[in-house]
Amino acid sequence: MTGKMGNVARMRGNEMEDSELKHKLRCARAGDEPALAALITWQMPAIRALAARAVCPGLAFDDAVQEGLIGLFHAIENYDADAKASFSTYANVCVQNAITDAQRAASRRKHAPLNEFVPLEDSQAAPGPEEQTEAQEAYSSMLHSIETRLSRREKQVLALFLDGCSYGEIGARLNLSEKAVDNALQRVRAKLK
Repeated sequence: MTGKMGNVARMRGNEMEDSELKHKLRCARAGDEPALAALITWQMPAIRALAARAVCPGLAFDDAVQEGLIGLFHAIENYDADAKASFSTYANVCVQNAITDAQRAASRRKHAPLNEFVPLEDSQAAPGPEEQTEAQEAYSSMLHSIETRLSRREKQVLALFLDGCSYGEIGARLNLSEKAVDNALQRVRAKLK
């Protein structure tokens, strides 16, 4: 064997004789799970090696291994014993083609948005009904406190501060010194604790 397939064949440390492969293949096709497991074990080092080289944005290692296994199952189902190629060669080609097809599919431009996404580090689930009710109650309580505990001037200062105005801007709008604005905000904080 030469080229890529020769390299794949050399990567397998768990070689089987051709007659043993054909026997395992017949048994696996008949539904013998240990025979199928033996074929997977035999081919897994080559699948993992090919998968490692195929990893790219949009195709993770585990996904490439899964595609290789699908290629192996295809080989098991469709191998023609009367063909000139051995099962080993046919299985290697099926595995390599399956992984290469997955790599090509992952690299298509239509998948670029998925391949280039940025995960949200601290994404939080939407609050449930209990959390929403608690938040609404806290908000209502705060509004009630603002209405009942603060003077008209303190409400004005607080509203402008919450709109993002600086102490100087608040003072200019309400004709107050910056110190008077600071004092009003200190009283607001104390009353709303």
